[in-house]
Amino acid sequence: MGRIFEVRKSAMFARWDKMAKNFTRIGKEIAIAVKNGGPDPDNNPALRRCFQNAKAVNMPKDRVEAAIKRASGKDLVDYEEIVYEGFGPHGVAILVETATDNGTRTVANVRAIFNKGNGAMGNSGSVAFLFNRMGEFTLKNENLNLEELELEGIDYGMEEMGEDAEGNLVIRTGFNDFGKMSDFLEGKGLTPTKAELTRIPSTHVELSEEHSNEVLELVDKLEQDDDVQKVYHNLV
Repeated sequence: MGRIFEVRKSAMFARWDKMAKNFTRIGKEIAIAVKNGGPDPDNNPALRRCFQNAKAVNMPKDRVEAAIKRASGKDLVDYEEIVYEGFGPHGVAILVETATDNGTRTVANVRAIFNKGNGAMGNSGSVAFLFNRMGEFTLKNENLNLEELELEGIDYGMEEMGEDAEGNLVIRTGFNDFGKMSDFLEGKGLTPTKAELTRIPSTHVELSEEHSNEVLELVDKLEQDDDVQKVYHNLV
């Protein structure tokens, strides 16, 4: 019984860690959105997107409001968005998006994680060309006329439409069409459960299970760093 309890406790702590990381990530996104567009969501589409993403990870409303208040105050932390590029084990391309108030600390941490995980930091542009930057919207696939939505959405930059593993509808646009698609969905009365800019690999690397686990362990270590917002790779 003690063994079962320990396993369950470990899983519970893992969920808490993931939740805390998500809240920190959204908090930084809110700070950046408020800095660039102000605290009024009616006039700040990026902030409205943060609200959707906060809801998707079950971030409490009071935490969201507190993040906006901090971002609007005199003691606002000025986060810089920096992207690092590198290679994981077996040549897998990795992009790391960060939001940091100390670039020197962040680059040192990211480099150390790459090195310990049998990877290597790359120069700017070394792997970025292998990823397409796109807008991605996730919606509940309930009572939607998909044919009509696709036909209309093409005029607003829709490039792909499909389903994720949970059966949700996923719409992708080009990077520059993100705002147009967001406005289109709002006009249709559709509220995405998640709306974000993402990076989709144009080529993929397929590895054995053992080698894949090496790469995923490195990705996990990168994602755990406090300054890291998102990690992308081209492992299948």
